[in-house]
Amino acid sequence: MSPRLIILLASFAFLSACTTISDGLDAINPFAGSGPKMAALPPMTATAEVRAQWSLNVGKARGYTFAPAVVGNVVYVAEADGRLYKLEDGKTIWQIKIGQPISAGVGASANLVVVGTAKGELLAFSAADGQPKWQATVSSEILAAPAVGADGVAVRSGDNRVYLFDSNDGGRKWVYQRATPTLSLRNTAPPVFGDRYLFVGFPGGKLVALALSNGAPVWEGTVALPKGATELDRVADIVSVPVFEGSQICAVAFQGRVACFDLAQGGAMIWAREMSSAAGLAIDGRYLFVTDEKGAVHALDRLSGSSLWKQDKLLNRRVSGPLVRRGLVAVADGEGIVHFLARDDGSFVARYKTDGTPVKTPLLKIGDAFLVQTSGGTVSAIEAQ
Repeated sequence: MSPRLIILLASFAFLSACTTISDGLDAINPFAGSGPKMAALPPMTATAEVRAQWSLNVGKARGYTFAPAVVGNVVYVAEADGRLYKLEDGKTIWQIKIGQPISAGVGASANLVVVGTAKGELLAFSAADGQPKWQATVSSEILAAPAVGADGVAVRSGDNRVYLFDSNDGGRKWVYQRATPTLSLRNTAPPVFGDRYLFVGFPGGKLVALALSNGAPVWEGTVALPKGATELDRVADIVSVPVFEGSQICAVAFQGRVACFDLAQGGAMIWAREMSSAAGLAIDGRYLFVTDEKGAVHALDRLSGSSLWKQDKLLNRRVSGPLVRRGLVAVADGEGIVHFLARDDGSFVARYKTDGTPVKTPLLKIGDAFLVQTSGGTVSAIEAQ
């Protein structure tokens, strides 16, 4: 770990007894604007055809992390200056100016669109026309997109509290709080609804299932155990969204492990192996794909955790979490380039250049396309086959 990083983190530790490590610090965050030099891209001959179905610019992220929300063939996107858009086939159905900056978004359902602010305000709008529906307040800044489900709107605040609000009027149903370590990563991963539970990854390497009825913890899986002599060494946080396949749930921690659990067997661990990631993972019928902290993309056997292939030609390129579909694995990097890898062996099959600004979140599926939003505000639906 670089001397510069250690000095910066030490200064943070003096400032507070409980400190969030900012996303501007090298190596802790793979999307930081500085740090180790990006590897040059190897030459390649494209074997897949790639084209943009549509693309438009909606405004910059300005230091925050934004990802679209997809509901059917509709896309909702937000930008830091306070605009919220509803798009269909790349065309703007409506756009609104909410009157204040946005720090996280978007969560959406067929009826509701929700964003958050740095002041801890949760703002909900009608999906039909963008009209305000309700407003609620949490204990600190909102950095992760709200999750909208049949049981309500779930949001985590910057101090790692988790709230569930009523979708109709914004009334608070419950709040869950747990102790956090002295140092933790700035977390932009939303909670995830699954069956009767809300799944949330926490600092310290714990994946927790909260009961939707009252917010009580009903299961806790240990993805990683903090270890080391210093607070920096002991940072082992889950800062990406867990993934599901049937009754199997998998998560990965920074400076920790990737681990999978069987929910049908009471959350028993299936397997775990050492791996560090703040970017995220994806799952399908056979594989678990993980982007590690150095930018390598791994394919692991979903049932055993054994390595199947590793693509390590994207070293230090601040690579996003993966998305798998239609025989391809897509990741994006700190220069806004989307890389398409063959699902079965990890070889490069195509590239697509966006606007040259970083992509900080995994791509999303929309129809037969891959959906990406850059920090510069470009939103594109990319077809690859």
